[in-house]
Amino acid sequence: MLTDYRVRQRDYLLQISRALTSRLNLTEVLNMILQQATDLLNGSAALIALVEADGTYRVRQSYGISEVLLERLGTLKFGGGLKQAIRELESRLVRLASEFGLGTWQVIAMPLQVGEDEFLGAIYVFRARGIPFGVSDRQLLQSFADQAAIAVNNARLYEQLAHEKRRLDAILEFSADGVAILDAAHRILTFNRTLSRLLKIPAERALGQRFEDVVKLVQKRSGMTLEEAEAGGWPIVGATRPVRVEGDLRCSDGSTVSVEIAFVPLFSREGRLINIIADVYDLTRFRIAEEIKATFISAISHELKTPVTLIKGYASTLLRQDAQWDEEVVRESLRVIEEEADHLHELIENLLDASRAQTGRFRLSPVELDLNELVHKVARKFQAQAPTHRIQVALAEDLPLVFADEARITQVLGNLLSNAIKYSPPSSEIRITGQATPTEVILSISDQGPGIPPEEQERIFDRFYRGENALRGGKPGTGLGLYLTRALVEAHGGRIWVESDGKSGSTFHFSLPRSSALVTSATKQAP
Repeated sequence: MLTDYRVRQRDYLLQISRALTSRLNLTEVLNMILQQATDLLNGSAALIALVEADGTYRVRQSYGISEVLLERLGTLKFGGGLKQAIRELESRLVRLASEFGLGTWQVIAMPLQVGEDEFLGAIYVFRARGIPFGVSDRQLLQSFADQAAIAVNNARLYEQLAHEKRRLDAILEFSADGVAILDAAHRILTFNRTLSRLLKIPAERALGQRFEDVVKLVQKRSGMTLEEAEAGGWPIVGATRPVRVEGDLRCSDGSTVSVEIAFVPLFSREGRLINIIADVYDLTRFRIAEEIKATFISAISHELKTPVTLIKGYASTLLRQDAQWDEEVVRESLRVIEEEADHLHELIENLLDASRAQTGRFRLSPVELDLNELVHKVARKFQAQAPTHRIQVALAEDLPLVFADEARITQVLGNLLSNAIKYSPPSSEIRITGQATPTEVILSISDQGPGIPPEEQERIFDRFYRGENALRGGKPGTGLGLYLTRALVEAHGGRIWVESDGKSGSTFHFSLPRSSALVTSATKQAP
């Protein structure tokens, strides 16, 4: 009879083991362990406590135990070793069961252990009545705990693996670079959203297709394509240097984008090529930066060359030994030299200000400033310099004082008025208006020029950027004026923006805060 009982016990353990090891969800595994352990030992309740990554030892799953009692258990530090933690949790359970009126519980605990040193936690089984746990119960639970430990360890490893996969998938999906993972035959297995957005191709349409059919290189500037590299014997097992190619890709809408692609092989332990990872890096902003830089160098060279040529020409003329100049000619020549020297000084100051703006280090000397008076003064100066245009000022009568740097706000108004005059046809009107809100004062400069296309309205405030109208019309400039204007306004705690339909006329608005506290916090000291 005893032999038959043990055979049935063995068969039962075998069935449980098979069931446990077939599951990889940790919660499901823990629930099954508790239910089967309670049934196996004719218990009333059970729980499993596990050692966590932070060193605590706490209950992860229970069966037949109230939530209130579990909350009172709390957690234990694992510093004293697993046996001590098991005993302490056991004593707490017995004490709390008595406090909750559950009677005197009999407890049997067994560690969940993989190998000799890897302790996962312990399983506890309780009886509220009946005969005490004996040696055979302990042996039975030990056999069960050995199998349960394997199941818990497998489920934990799977859980960690799934977590790591989700983390890597998120990193891959939201990477700033376009990423595609290919099999050895170049079929696309993964196509992240950056690459999808770059090529304007839905990821689901790209999956399963050959990389070369989706990521089409229409112009190669340097490096080797994947096919060229493979024709040369790539990849070599153990080699870590990626293959790179730079050129233009054709997007699904027919446009092109400048990229660099790096191909990295992934091998199995046996040295078999499993995957190829393609990292697609968008070079568009660098190409734009190079174009802007080239345009700036060309513009600044022209802007510097003109005054230098004039200064040298007039100075050389005055120094001629074979000519006698009357006083009026000398005075006019010196006036031109002075004006062009001032122009050079302004260019140099703009370049220095651009450097300060880039590092956010402006020197401001804010005072209480009457914008009404300042605007009229600047408008009169520019009206005298540009008699072919009509500059009208229409400010609200109740404009309050602002706390601002007079020289810098004069510079802001001057930059905006200079642009309005430069791009507006002769005899057209340039209008300056102003109004106050509860928190700021807003000044607006409107012109009747060709307008600014919507796609350029954000970029015109970028350093060295010059719009199509400026380039087509051959208008002089360095692309620094609006960049410095924005930097100066923002250094005062204000904001600047433009409104235009892109066809006729533009209005530039900038605001200054009414509160001096905002300006004080924005004041920077230059080195």
